[in-house]
Amino acid sequence: MSKKKAGILIGGVVVVAAAAVIGLYFSGALEGKGGSSKDKVYVESVSKIMGMGISGNNRYSGVVEPQDSWDVNKDENRTVSEVFVSVGDEVSEGSQLFAYDTDEMELQLEQQKLEIENIENEISGYNSQIRELQTEKSSAPADQQFEYTTQIQTVQTQIKQAEYNKKSKEAEMEKTRKAMDNSVVTSKIAGVVKSINESGIDENGNSAAYMTILATGEYQIKGIVNEQNRMMISQDQQVIIRSRVDEEQTWIGTVTKVDTENTVGGNNDYYMEGGGDETTTSTKYPFYVALDSMEGLMLGQHVFIELDMGQQEVKEGVWLYSYYIVMDDGDPYVWAATEKNKLEKRLVELGEYDEIMDQYEIVSGLAEEDLIAFPMPALYEGVTTVTNADEVDYEAPLYQQDGSEMPGDDEFMYDTEFPVDDESMYGTDMPFEGEMLDGSTETPGEGGMVDDFMDEIDGDAKDRMEVAE
Repeated sequence: MSKKKAGILIGGVVVVAAAAVIGLYFSGALEGKGGSSKDKVYVESVSKIMGMGISGNNRYSGVVEPQDSWDVNKDENRTVSEVFVSVGDEVSEGSQLFAYDTDEMELQLEQQKLEIENIENEISGYNSQIRELQTEKSSAPADQQFEYTTQIQTVQTQIKQAEYNKKSKEAEMEKTRKAMDNSVVTSKIAGVVKSINESGIDENGNSAAYMTILATGEYQIKGIVNEQNRMMISQDQQVIIRSRVDEEQTWIGTVTKVDTENTVGGNNDYYMEGGGDETTTSTKYPFYVALDSMEGLMLGQHVFIELDMGQQEVKEGVWLYSYYIVMDDGDPYVWAATEKNKLEKRLVELGEYDEIMDQYEIVSGLAEEDLIAFPMPALYEGVTTVTNADEVDYEAPLYQQDGSEMPGDDEFMYDTEFPVDDESMYGTDMPFEGEMLDGSTETPGEGGMVDDFMDEIDGDAKDRMEVAE
């Protein structure tokens, strides 16, 4: 190969290498730190981050129930003849619920009447017997007086026993009469019929009320908290009740009681804690929430309960959680995506600070539509940003840093092969055969374009360029 031809070829390599390095330099990959084409970082909009709510704020499942209920117990010695209501029926105070069979009671009442008449006849006979004994005693000799006295006292004792039996039977008869008068059981409260239990036994084999009425009017929320999160809930704590169907529909309430004396069993769905593992078998306790307003709630409705940490407060402007903001010698910045999907440090001006929400007001430098990344020690400007988390390769060098060094401190992480044919790394025709980028036919030498550029980058990258040449 002739000298001229060799000079032309070497010159072409230098130009292509320079173009590659220039591209890397202005893309932010070679700022004295380097990087890898595999590095990608996930970004999301400020508006989405602002709408996330408090990180780690547990939700607890709950159900709407009345503040009062009434268990109607059936007389086990009586038979129900008729039930006037069904589960789900609304009842008012005084509404008929069910009636007892009175046929048996009428027979019982007649029997009690007969027994009382017999006792009265028995007492009358005893009185007649005493009169006869007294008559005989008055004409009896002195040695028989004591015997008559003893007989009379015996009969008098029998009369007292009979009178006691009569009073007992009269009391039983009065009870029977009252029972007959009250054979129809009426509701003591206004409410809704929750259950009717004919057997009197619940699903766990325990005795249960024949009928349960849930009071209407004031509702409360019954929530469940497990033993791990028990200390998160306390009396008088303000909470937000959120609809499971429409999370924008909320109510405000206050915890009135955490019942640590009783535990909750069973596998009811609303007993499962929103933020926890539903397979956990830890002990669960009920807690109760009084509501400021009941409008829009239905009895039995299932809801979410979350601690009120100010997440309902509507703020104007941009408010960002503090952990997205990096403080650099008093100049705060965020890691933001450019229009070319590259990461950059973007300075922001801070305003007020919300201590409860741990948010800063962003006065300037950031808009709701901007995309930002969560700060990591190994981040550097120029990293490719993506909005799909699945595109992030966590085996890439960016995610293998320990935070003490940035990629490229000890190793050039771009395995770029510079082409030496008549096509550039970009796939376009390069001006070979002695023609350079500026149109000249001179081989670049000392003081040329490449050396001028080399003066602007660090010595380490310059050495690599010389190797490439």
